[in-house]
Amino acid sequence: MKNFTFLDNELSLLSNKTGATRLGFAVLFKFFQHEARFPNYKQEIPKDIIHYIAKQLSFEAGLFQDYNWKGRSIKYHRSQIRKYFNFKEATIDDMEKMSSWLQQQVLYHDAEFEHLKGEAYNHFRELQLEPPTPDQIDRLVKSVLYSYEKQFFQETFQKIPHESLSQIDLLINDLTRYEESNFDGYNNDGLSFSQLRADPGRIGLESVLKEIAKLKTIQKLNLPRKLFKGIPQKVIKKYKQRAVTEDIRELRRHPEPIRYTLLAAFLYLRGQEITDNLIELLIQIIHRIGVRAERKVDKQFIKDFKNTGVAY
Repeated sequence: MKNFTFLDNELSLLSNKTGATRLGFAVLFKFFQHEARFPNYKQEIPKDIIHYIAKQLSFEAGLFQDYNWKGRSIKYHRSQIRKYFNFKEATIDDMEKMSSWLQQQVLYHDAEFEHLKGEAYNHFRELQLEPPTPDQIDRLVKSVLYSYEKQFFQETFQKIPHESLSQIDLLINDLTRYEESNFDGYNNDGLSFSQLRADPGRIGLESVLKEIAKLKTIQKLNLPRKLFKGIPQKVIKKYKQRAVTEDIRELRRHPEPIRYTLLAAFLYLRGQEITDNLIELLIQIIHRIGVRAERKVDKQFIKDFKNTGVAY
């Protein structure tokens, strides 16, 4: 609560205010000092903070409900508080600059909606600008994301060879290919999309062959190795997750740049996962072989020892 404690020089701002106006100004002041923005509605301010500030001013916390949330007084109070902290209201030009900053400095590292919102608020604070309304912030971030994704999808789509696109089409259009084969046809042309998404299964040779079949299917697509060069793993994983969770019919309905980028992200990361699965399976199989060999040796040793006729 120390962040909401008034200092002597701050109390001087309250000298010409009384009653609910004094308490309301004090709450707005401390909220802005802590958040670098004003609350959007009274209920946004935690009750314990209102109680703490009211106690410092020798008021009952309930008096805050009498503070007029609309009208000339609160506008004047906000203006006073901005001036004290040397802040200005964000303009349309500031919003455009924020959009460019997010695209150039933030999106490369993280394209999550909430992360972008947080970075926008932080940057407004650094620039000593009061941010716009939450709705305006949401629209700003959505616009930035839309522009970024549209460009990203188009650039990725253009990097994928035509032959690879045709192979991906076959993969998602033929839903019945080897579905009932139980992977008996792992040496054939390929597997279905749903089989590529399946887990490795129980430890054993069959699981190893399944994972090899999956890896071969992905390798035959001949996706460029540097397709996602410079793109953070977190961003690729986001689009891979979309490809996994969306229904196959929904994937097909997407425009080509979106459809092929989502599927390419899935296939790119799935290839890495399958390689890791194969290594883990082989390690576990080798370990089991070792354990069985040790048991066999132990049994033979005990048998030989008993055959010596040594008395216990």
